Amino acid sequence: MVDEPPRGVTGLGWLETLRGRLYGRLLLLLAVGLVFMTLAGLDILSPGIGALAYGAIVALAALVPETAESAAGVVSGGSQGELAFADAVRHFADALPDPAVVLDARSVIIHLNREARHHFPGVVAGTPIAFTLRSPQLLSAIEAARLGPAQTIELHQTVPTETWYKATIAPLLPGAQGKDGILVITLQSLTEAKRLESLRTDFIANASHELRTPLTSLVGFIDTLLGPAANDKVARERFLGLMRGQAARMSKLIDDLLSLSRIEMRQHVRPITPVDLGPLLREVAEGLQVQAAETRTRLDVRLPEGSVVVSGDRDELYEVFENLIENAIKYGADGDNIEITLTPDTGRTGFAALVSVVDHGVGVAEEHVPRLTERFYRVDAESSRKKKGTGLGLAIVKHIVTRHHGLLAIRSQPGQGTRVEVLLRK
Repeated sequence: MVDEPPRGVTGLGWLETLRGRLYGRLLLLLAVGLVFMTLAGLDILSPGIGALAYGAIVALAALVPETAESAAGVVSGGSQGELAFADAVRHFADALPDPAVVLDARSVIIHLNREARHHFPGVVAGTPIAFTLRSPQLLSAIEAARLGPAQTIELHQTVPTETWYKATIAPLLPGAQGKDGILVITLQSLTEAKRLESLRTDFIANASHELRTPLTSLVGFIDTLLGPAANDKVARERFLGLMRGQAARMSKLIDDLLSLSRIEMRQHVRPITPVDLGPLLREVAEGLQVQAAETRTRLDVRLPEGSVVVSGDRDELYEVFENLIENAIKYGADGDNIEITLTPDTGRTGFAALVSVVDHGVGVAEEHVPRLTERFYRVDAESSRKKKGTGLGLAIVKHIVTRHHGLLAIRSQPGQGTRVEVLLRK
């Protein structure tokens, strides 16, 4: 027998209940649909009759309550007090800003609020929580909460992505501990905090390592100049040149760290100043001509007729294209051409310009490409340090493009060079 909306439940809440029932029976409905399609394909069943029958099954699946709803007093036939209590439980869970899951006395999921359905799409009302959240620590905390005070644990999941939650398990009513009590699990996301902490730790470790190497070299050179080479003019001049190079490397690293910090501080504010990209790209290329000549590389700047104006911060966009072209000179095109192309017609709604930087160097293996914009990530650390790379260039590029609400794409294959594209908005 199908049920009617409980008193006090709005039309939206009733639709949400129907949607939840269909979601909970999704696998069964898919299996039944596959059977009907097979029968129709074999001409055993008329497609029209099959469609009508399947529609009737879907309607019944939506209207017939699940066991967990019956246990919560949702169906007609429960007492007025039970209906009001079940309704209050749902409204209580839906009012919480964090994901909330309500369990009955058998640890079957009675209700999930909107946030819980968003964060845990695989958790379905009407199923035991042990079937969908397979965490021994969580199940132990549930049993402990039935016998004593509220429990708090850290829930760590690795599938489909790594997430952390602070889970609090408590009886709905203070005096309802025991087997007959309803439990409420609230989950506060710790994922962003954990990732920031990991990022901070990695950042400090990497920055310290990058600074320690040139500092160690400087200390060694100074000790040599104060000792064995104190009166050796030739050695002194050579060591001073090496010390200058190491100092320049540290200075570049500190400049990149400060630049990255400034960008992150303004990450949430999109710049809106009009910037003409043609003269900007020409200026960047001219500033790197000496560096390109040292590697026998030619910068081929291809600009359209007329102006191509985007909204942005000119200094930051200069830094983006300087980093991209400098990377191409250092790592991708020794003795070859680098094509820098500005295209006004991007073919993408909302975007005004596409800038591509293409080199014809050794390229990068596919597994490295997604990580190229990570801080301090290097495909070949030794080669990068010899070419005075800090490992922060593409991280800066990514943050600036993100601040401009643009898109960054990197494509590369070994032996075929690298193509970097930047899409910018009007």
